[in-house]
Amino acid sequence: MVQKITTLFLVAFMFISCKNEAPQTGFIIEANIDKPLDNVKAKLFSIDGEKEVILDSTTVIDSKLTLKGEVSSPDLYYLNIEGIPGFLPIIVENENMSMEIYKDSLQSSVVSGSRENDLLGLYHQDSQILKKKNSEYAQQFRDAQGQGDNDRMNEIQAEFKQLVDEANSRHLELIKERPDLVTSAAILGNILMSEGISKAEAQEIFNSFSDEVTNSKFGKAIDGNLSKVTLEVGNMAPDFSAPSPEGNLVSLYDIKGKVTIIDFWAAWCGPCRKENPNVVKIYEKYKDKGLEIIGVSLDGSPNQKDAKAAWLDAIEKDNLTWPQISNLAFFNDPIAKEYQIQAIPATFIIDSEGKIVAKNLRGAALDNKIAELLN
Repeated sequence: MVQKITTLFLVAFMFISCKNEAPQTGFIIEANIDKPLDNVKAKLFSIDGEKEVILDSTTVIDSKLTLKGEVSSPDLYYLNIEGIPGFLPIIVENENMSMEIYKDSLQSSVVSGSRENDLLGLYHQDSQILKKKNSEYAQQFRDAQGQGDNDRMNEIQAEFKQLVDEANSRHLELIKERPDLVTSAAILGNILMSEGISKAEAQEIFNSFSDEVTNSKFGKAIDGNLSKVTLEVGNMAPDFSAPSPEGNLVSLYDIKGKVTIIDFWAAWCGPCRKENPNVVKIYEKYKDKGLEIIGVSLDGSPNQKDAKAAWLDAIEKDNLTWPQISNLAFFNDPIAKEYQIQAIPATFIIDSEGKIVAKNLRGAALDNKIAELLN
């Protein structure tokens, strides 16, 4: 139930004042802090790779601060104030905005004067609720796992998935109503990356966005993801090849059987090693009925002194008798990139034609699926 979880967000529109005043060309953010704070630094910054890029900085005086500047288009920035832990995500656009900052809970602070941040606020509220629920369900899952209660474990996973699906449905309705906001693209990108929406539906929503939104960095990221190889159930699994432990090139389509499991794992991956005995049992149980497995190792971690030796040792210790391949390139492995692997263990189950029929099944769920396909 581990998920690598990522944060994104944004804003748009130019302000034109009444009468004969010139159009506003920049942003002004006026903020008030709810508790006493004085003579400390505040900064508004973005992240470029691992580098922090400061958009503006100022000094808090009598619990108030003002930030000014200009952005070429609405984008995600973070506010940090000395004496207040954490960072507050905010979509900065060329507008006048005001903020009520809560010293004891920066994440609960309120931004006014921006439709982009109104939408971001709604999304953030749901995200905080899901984060809390995830912690609660994770503890329940560990308790059930400790008791060997597989039925309860599956029930917990189903309950949490339903909460996520309901939240995704709400968020999709929100962004469909706001196709002119960059924040809508950020939210759609998150849902697409977490596979909470099909590519076909995401494409339809993306096509409804304004030119400003599709040309934003979030819009371009979505466009790039939509153009990648589709790895959804029902689509063909891309063929691939890599060296075996003996140095011979082995490809997926060379070894595929009636049903084939593509198993992404690594010697350094604790959850993978714990799952391997179950995969061994499934292989022994179904190999004579047409099951094949190809293991794709993501060994090559910077922390491994001898990645190949560790890989070979794990194959032997875990009794992995099916074909194994690896480029020993960690998550930079070209197969991992093509299959968009962000965490392991990860599995794809394909049929005799190479069509994906299931993904990321473990334990009893994997056994049941293989039985369904081969019995």
